[in-house]
Amino acid sequence: MGEPQSSNLGLTAAEIQVIASDLTRLRLRVDLQLAPVYPHFAGKAYPLGRCKEIRDGVYRELLAQIAAPEWPGLALIKQSLDRGAVLKKAWGSLRDEYFQSAMLLDLWYIDVANDTVHPHKPKVEILPLAGSGFAAITSFGQFVKIARAYWEVDIYRNEVCPALAPLLPLLCVGKNNASWLAAANDDMLALAMESRFTVSEAILADLPPPPESIAARWKRALQPLTANDFLHCGGGALEYCQDYRTKGCYFDMTFRDLAVHAYLQLPKVI
Repeated sequence: MGEPQSSNLGLTAAEIQVIASDLTRLRLRVDLQLAPVYPHFAGKAYPLGRCKEIRDGVYRELLAQIAAPEWPGLALIKQSLDRGAVLKKAWGSLRDEYFQSAMLLDLWYIDVANDTVHPHKPKVEILPLAGSGFAAITSFGQFVKIARAYWEVDIYRNEVCPALAPLLPLLCVGKNNASWLAAANDDMLALAMESRFTVSEAILADLPPPPESIAARWKRALQPLTANDFLHCGGGALEYCQDYRTKGCYFDMTFRDLAVHAYLQLPKVI
């Protein structure tokens, strides 16, 4: 870990090290809970690939202790919060190499799952946000670039559930030919809707259709599911973007929730 400089929170490099030490203690506690539940991810041993689960676990532990912290690093976080700092969960791109789940404490980037790509790294890293390489993902094109290399997948236009494509425009296919729709997280759903589905439209126009064998497997998997327009209606993915935009669906949270509910009926992978 580098030597972070003090920020608008008034935290010194030494104080950041104390915070990192105490968050590592929380992380070890979370590891004991998660490792038996998630022993492997895509054939790789815990903690590889488990940044979200680890981040969420440490965040819960931190919130449970922050009101009456017993450790000095957690007390420093509480002091920062008492002075008006905001602690929140974040997800995005790390140097456009990985997807990363982290926490932000105002202008500090806090990664409590720093070893989930390279297990030899320290479990916790805290850096000034401006120099961390962490940023929000601003397009599906950026998402595709990261996913192809990081997940080692091929990515196609979502033609298997075209009515879902304005929200979930990507069909990822792994090396074992398992496939799934992406990107099913709040950040990417918000990006699609806030753009009035223009970012979805752009990537759908750019990607190739899925191979016939993959499309046929999806057709078979969809048949026994309860009838749902998002899952079973035909048509063109690009046309759905235009239709939903004309209807103003981009600001309709009920529409979003119905789409998410439909997605959750699908198998995780097909």
